[in-house]
Amino acid sequence: MQKGQIFKIHSDFYYVHSGEKSYECKLREVLKKQKQKVYVGDFVEFGGGAIEKILPRYNYIPRPSVANIDRVIIISAVKEPELSFSQLNRYIAFAKYHGIETVLCFNKNDLSNDDSTIEKVFSIYEPLGFDILFTSALEGDGVEDFKEILQGKTSVLCGSSGVGKSSLINAICPGINIKTKEVSEKTLRGTHTTRHCEIINIDEDTRIVDTPGFSNLKFDFLLPNEVDSLFDEIYKYKGLCKFPDCLHLSETGCAIKAHLDSIDETRYASYREFVEEAREYKEKVKYQGIKTETSHKKINERTAAKISSRKRQSSRNTIKQNVYKDIENERLD
Repeated sequence: MQKGQIFKIHSDFYYVHSGEKSYECKLREVLKKQKQKVYVGDFVEFGGGAIEKILPRYNYIPRPSVANIDRVIIISAVKEPELSFSQLNRYIAFAKYHGIETVLCFNKNDLSNDDSTIEKVFSIYEPLGFDILFTSALEGDGVEDFKEILQGKTSVLCGSSGVGKSSLINAICPGINIKTKEVSEKTLRGTHTTRHCEIINIDEDTRIVDTPGFSNLKFDFLLPNEVDSLFDEIYKYKGLCKFPDCLHLSETGCAIKAHLDSIDETRYASYREFVEEAREYKEKVKYQGIKTETSHKKINERTAAKISSRKRQSSRNTIKQNVYKDIENERLD
């Protein structure tokens, strides 16, 4: 049995890198029946063109579907498409929820003649401890800094379509020649060029995960009182609120409302937006059970498929007991 790492998933095929070679594999039917999630970046055991086992992962993010990464680099465009602080905060909070280090990269800096955007970015995110880069893939500005921050890590690039993720990859590794497209003049939004996640080796120690552009992230998987933990500048005041279940919206004695002058308005607006999404989730699960039956179980750190109770063979003791019952019933008759 060989060990390797999935570097691309396309249709029903899993491409695994092991040593100096790459292999095209399928997933064993037993893993499909167990409904195990398989991500780009997963380490696996495989043989004979089939993946036999998914090895434990040390982290993952479900969208984009990537596992075993060191950091998330959020790519935004200064212009074309216009910088959305709401969308940026959404990506940041999502990475925070999954506990993964985050770097902010603002591309297409050559298209902006206004320094106010740059100043606003630094005023909001530098006090929060983020590494911030401004780049222009077209003119090469900041590309060396971008390459340096990638060094020795496995980094996943995420961001909306058209922000220049593929252009940045081409700038630091020209031989790859990833397909790129211009922003649509009609919609002023990017069009999808990357269709699937894929790990790209920059050098022996440095890898990046190129991902499709997406923007439809919603916080409809956690409860409202969990949202403040995704905003450091809000969470630090949480213990000062009058009520422990304070959502920092309009409650009496809210410490966050009392400190709004120290919290950027776009960040607080994003917080409120995420709370509303979480409220929708809370209403959704309020009157329904959230426990689901699984098709697999853990036995001594190993995953095994569950057997249907209708198919499960009765134990010998149960069979004996039933025989004795039948004999006893016949005797009484």
